[in-house]
Amino acid sequence: MAKALIIYGSTTGNTESVAERISRILQQTGIDVSLKNVTTAKVEELGGEYDITILGSSTWGDTDIEFQEDFAPFFEELDKAKLQGKKVAIFGCGDTSYEHFCGAVDLLEEKMGQLGALLVNEPLRIDGDPGDAQSDIDSWTEEVGKKALI
Repeated sequence: MAKALIIYGSTTGNTESVAERISRILQQTGIDVSLKNVTTAKVEELGGEYDITILGSSTWGDTDIEFQEDFAPFFEELDKAKLQGKKVAIFGCGDTSYEHFCGAVDLLEEKMGQLGALLVNEPLRIDGDPGDAQSDIDSWTEEVGKKALI
């Protein structure tokens, strides 16, 4: 059975709700999912026994790109992750009215490239209320699930 690790940071609950939806969909396809808030996760868990690692964070800040406050220290430790050649997917919530829409996703994507991780698809960027993007979340997750099983 394929195994997935989902780590998310959420301030308003939007990113958490997306992570929970992703988890449910992956479980329905037979993937064993570990869902963790970034406050309880350790960078050393990334890769390892998991077939795919999924990272999610919202973006904050008007002029600079900022991670959700709990995700920032985790991001700073990512160089310790053993993701070389490991499958990774990224998602995030944001607001297109800000200059750096989903900038945290962009930073995660760049970091995964530096670490030699294999992005399985285009990162998911959600504008505003995730409830309005359920079909996008579902189709993205189904694609991620298929790539995790390969």
